[in-house]
Amino acid sequence: MTAPSPNLREMHEAQLVRAFLLPQRQSRYLELLPNPRRRKDLTCTLAHFKHIDPRWAVTIPARLQHAPDIFELLKSKGAPPMCYAISEDDDLDGKEFPLLEALKEIVGAGVGTFLSCLPGQLAYFEDEDGRCILEHRAKD
Repeated sequence: MTAPSPNLREMHEAQLVRAFLLPQRQSRYLELLPNPRRRKDLTCTLAHFKHIDPRWAVTIPARLQHAPDIFELLKSKGAPPMCYAISEDDDLDGKEFPLLEALKEIVGAGVGTFLSCLPGQLAYFEDEDGRCILEHRAKD
C-alpha cells in the first residue's frame, strides 16, 4: 500500500463522488473528503452507506461474491492492477493498493470501503449490507 500523489488522490475521490453518489450529496462529500479534520465525518458512515446512485450499481451474482471472482469481474471491465481506497478503516483509507490485495482485505470483512479502479468509470463498494460494482456505462 502506498500513499498516492495529492493529484491522484483528488482525481479518484472527486470523480468517484461525482460519478457514483447521489447528486444531492455530492457537494457535501466533495467538501469533507479533502479536509483531514472532517474526512472522518464521511468515512465513519461507510459501514451502512445509503448514498450510492442506484443507476450505476451493478449487482454481483451470488456465486461470484469472493475476492478472486470480483477481481476477475473488475479486470474484465478494464480495471488496472492498482486501485485507490476510501474506507472507514484508517489503514486502508486514502491509499493505493494492488486491486487483488485490497479485495482480499475487504471482501467479507464488513468494512465500508470504496475501491476506485478507473476514476469516475469503475469502482467496487462493500459495506456491512452488501457489495456491488459501480460502473458508469455509456448510454445506449
